[in-house]
Amino acid sequence: MPDRAELSRQDGAAVKGSRNALLFGNFAIGCGVMVVPGSLNDLVIDLGVSVALGGQLITAGAAMLCFGAPLLAALLAHVDRRRLLAISLLCYALGHAACALAPGYAALLPLRMVALLAAAVYTPQAAATMGVMAPAHQRGRAITYIFLGWSLASVLGMPLHSYIGETWGWRWAFALVTALSLAAAWWVWRSLPDGLHPPVLSLASWRRVFSEPVLMAIVLVTALAGAGQFTLFSYMAPYYRQMLGASAGQISFLFLWYGAFGLAGNLLLSRHVDRFGAARAVAWLLGCIALSMAVFDLPTTVIGMAIALVPWGLGCFACNSAQQARLGQTAPALAPALMALNTSAIYLGQAIGAASGGLMVAAAGYAPLHLAGLGWLAAALALSLWATRRLTRTPFHA
Repeated sequence: MPDRAELSRQDGAAVKGSRNALLFGNFAIGCGVMVVPGSLNDLVIDLGVSVALGGQLITAGAAMLCFGAPLLAALLAHVDRRRLLAISLLCYALGHAACALAPGYAALLPLRMVALLAAAVYTPQAAATMGVMAPAHQRGRAITYIFLGWSLASVLGMPLHSYIGETWGWRWAFALVTALSLAAAWWVWRSLPDGLHPPVLSLASWRRVFSEPVLMAIVLVTALAGAGQFTLFSYMAPYYRQMLGASAGQISFLFLWYGAFGLAGNLLLSRHVDRFGAARAVAWLLGCIALSMAVFDLPTTVIGMAIALVPWGLGCFACNSAQQARLGQTAPALAPALMALNTSAIYLGQAIGAASGGLMVAAAGYAPLHLAGLGWLAAALALSLWATRRLTRTPFHA
């Protein structure tokens, strides 16, 4: 019979294997979420629709993620997580395969919305699963680790989608997501043990969250920041092509550059957030994104644009991570409900930003996008500072 140390090593190896599988699953999910903005140039040409209409694929998908995450979390709360996560990735693969074969925009829109329901299941439930599996003293690092899959999707997925879309067509970019999702489903099925059931969120937790103005204000900061970024981010590929005259390779480079700084920002945050404090980190990161927005229309070359993107890249993913840490520190007892709600706020912001940006592109072109995004971010920063002052005067007690 193995001794206690051997059992501990076996448990640690199981957690590490599951953690890597869940990270890769988030990478596949992130690549699927980003496939439309990455391949938007070819998609709108091939389907014969405007850039503004093509961007509504982002809006519709984000809306499904926003409302689907908490609803599906409640409906599927009692399902074994190994089966739930593997099946959600399989459905994600099948959904993107169907999208790749869609004959036109009218068919692609509903298929895209249905496919992203699987993403609404996977990402929050993967975090909850790792929270159950990891030892208490490693839980925060383990959950943060699997979310690096999203940062890697930005570093690798966006440039790949852009290059594939420009070179072979948007359908092949969707096919790549299908292949990644199938591989992730197999890995999750092989790595996770049976019998994983995270705690179910109580109605009392939800009521307490919605009754606290300061908590709702912090969650709203996430939505406002997302709206500001996706007002412009949704249309960056056609912006680069039409405003900078960028080639397919240069567009891919800009996405890769942006994603690399996004990964760097997340890694720096995870190392220093405890020293600076999550609330202060959010304020600085929102300021970085706003700085890029303020100067976004100034560059006339690809190199100039790359320089302008650096502050935004550093702040983009790190801001969401800092918001998660901030909520967990503010109300630890309500963290499960707050994390689910904050996930919905991320996608709500994306939907609002993509929709409003599409309307502006249709009415006035690309010129007003960065100013509108800057306005959303200014509102997010003001609300964030208000919440910080409120908690300084009156600390929250669950």
